[in-house]
Formats: sequence, C-alpha cells, structure tokens
Amino acid sequence: MHQITTAESPATARGAVAIIANRRSELLLHLRDDLPNIAWPDHWSVLGGGCDPGETPRETIVRELDEEAGLTIDGLTELFEIRDEHGSGQLITFFGASWDGDESALPLAEGVKLQFLAPEDLEFRTIPPFIRDGINRYLAARPA
Repeated sequence: MHQITTAESPATARGAVAIIANRRSELLLHLRDDLPNIAWPDHWSVLGGGCDPGETPRETIVRELDEEAGLTIDGLTELFEIRDEHGSGQLITFFGASWDGDESALPLAEGVKLQFLAPEDLEFRTIPPFIRDGINRYLAARPA
C-alpha cells in the first residue's frame, strides 16, 4: 500500500483490498514488510493498495493484485467500504474473490509472504483493525 502524500487529504484518499478465499474457505493473507516507512509494518493484511490519481477502486485492486502477486482474478465483487481510522485515514473499498491456486508459487513483489489461513487462525495474527473489521464482516455475511 502506498503512503499518502501531502497532495492527498485523508478525507479524499482511497484504496482497495481483496479478501480472497479458496475452496477450503481459507483466506489469502499477506505478511507486510517490517519497514518504518510503510503503513502497518509487520502486520498480516490482505492484498491491495492506494488508488492512483483518477483510478477507481476496481482499477486499483486489479492493478495491485497484479503488481503485488502476479494475480489476475475474474469475478471480483465489491463488498463494502471501511475507513482506516488508525492508519492512513484512507477510505478502503473491500472486494471479495475466489482463487484456488498455490500461493507459494506467486511472484511476491513486496512483503514477506502470502499464506492461506483458516479464519480461526486469524485471531492469533497481528492484523490492522480496519482489515480485521472487513474480514469479520465478510465472514459474517458468507453463506454457511
């Protein structure tokens, strides 16, 4: 996720993330680099990032999935928006998708690793609050 520059105000800055589930209902999480200049360093998150000028959230998530993990996913569904109140201040659009590939084979361009995790394993992970809120909303709305 790119940092907000002084040209963007948190009120207008936008981003997009994708909650990607496999057929076992595990979620694809991304362990972020432990660097002081990035948002939420050393946290588990979902793939995504900030919108470039003039870019829609859908265009952003398609670009970010490709840039960060070489992923092209059909059937991205827009779910809801949550503001990153404790971090960048960005309004984040959450998308949902299914993908059944091997996450260890993806060409990870940033971060430490990608890993499918069962929902019950997430409570023990360090996850940004707005991402945890989004995952919980996604899981609550998912058919049993």
